[in-house]
Amino acid sequence: QVQLVESGGGSVQPGGSLRLSCAASEHTFSNNAIGWFRQALGKEREFVALIRWSSSYTAYADSVKGRFTISIDNAKNTVNLQMNSLKPEDTAVYYCAAAPFLTMRETDFRSWGQGTQVTVSS
Repeated sequence: QVQLVESGGGSVQPGGSLRLSCAASEHTFSNNAIGWFRQALGKEREFVALIRWSSSYTAYADSVKGRFTISIDNAKNTVNLQMNSLKPEDTAVYYCAAAPFLTMRETDFRSWGQGTQVTVSS
């Protein structure tokens, strides 16, 4: 099972930027798509963005479209999430996850990272 490790979380003021990274132990069929999800305190985990390794197809939640960009660094087996124009409502624990096919459904993702905290506050 692929191992995923997130990094890059932290605290930032509203309007600021952060870049999250998700390092995968390997790229195999089992992780054909990498997604980012987030869970705010007291709320359910929600989809943020995803990318497909083979075609770089991307998809975003409406709440982050135009502000977040997901990308692949094939040389490093890493998926990055560039987050710009951050808002207090973006505060959450962010998780990356791997799925064997293109999907936004949380239950289809088989491997999960440990999560990284993002806090947006003045």
